[in-house]
Amino acid sequence: MSSSLKQINTATKLVRSYNLISEQMDKRRLNILLKSLEAVIDNDIEGDVVEFGCFIGTTSLFLRRMLDELNSSKTLHVYDSFVGLPDKTIEDASVAGSEFKAGELKASKRSLIRNFKKAGLRIPKIHKSWFRDLKPKDLPDVIAFGFIDGDFYNSIVDSLELVWPRLSVGGQLVVDDFMSSNLPGVTRAISDFFIGSDVKIEHRNNLAIVYK
Repeated sequence: MSSSLKQINTATKLVRSYNLISEQMDKRRLNILLKSLEAVIDNDIEGDVVEFGCFIGTTSLFLRRMLDELNSSKTLHVYDSFVGLPDKTIEDASVAGSEFKAGELKASKRSLIRNFKKAGLRIPKIHKSWFRDLKPKDLPDVIAFGFIDGDFYNSIVDSLELVWPRLSVGGQLVVDDFMSSNLPGVTRAISDFFIGSDVKIEHRNNLAIVYK
């Protein structure tokens, strides 16, 4: 079986086998996310897996399932304020207007843990903090794969500044809400962070896949 066919089958199997527990992710984007993670694992890229903005674990559960499916020893780290969204900045101004207010999308650390226990999955390393307050010691020394779902400009920049220097060559970052008219700060943050570099960024279904 070819590697590409194997990737499609594994990701699709997981997406079809389990329900999503919130509307913050759809199955098309989830399939893309899982394929990227599997490619990193198949290529034996060194490092752990990080997720910035885990909410109640909608995608965290599937990241864990993929790691388990492939018998990967990589540790899953998840990061969230658990008090909802931060304040917007001018870079986040959009047609969404008053939507996505500070404090929205609030979820407790307890609910995340409960969802992992209900699914019978190993609980990830959970880091409760605003992204801007995280220190280098709060991240794995080496990262193979990252999923960033920060919604706003500053949250995306803060995440990239932490993750990108630790991402292994051959690793991948997937950023949610890329090219979203409602959350333009995401696209602006990626553009500003990588300005002048020749990094490869692929746009697929409102996801940016960044290759190192």
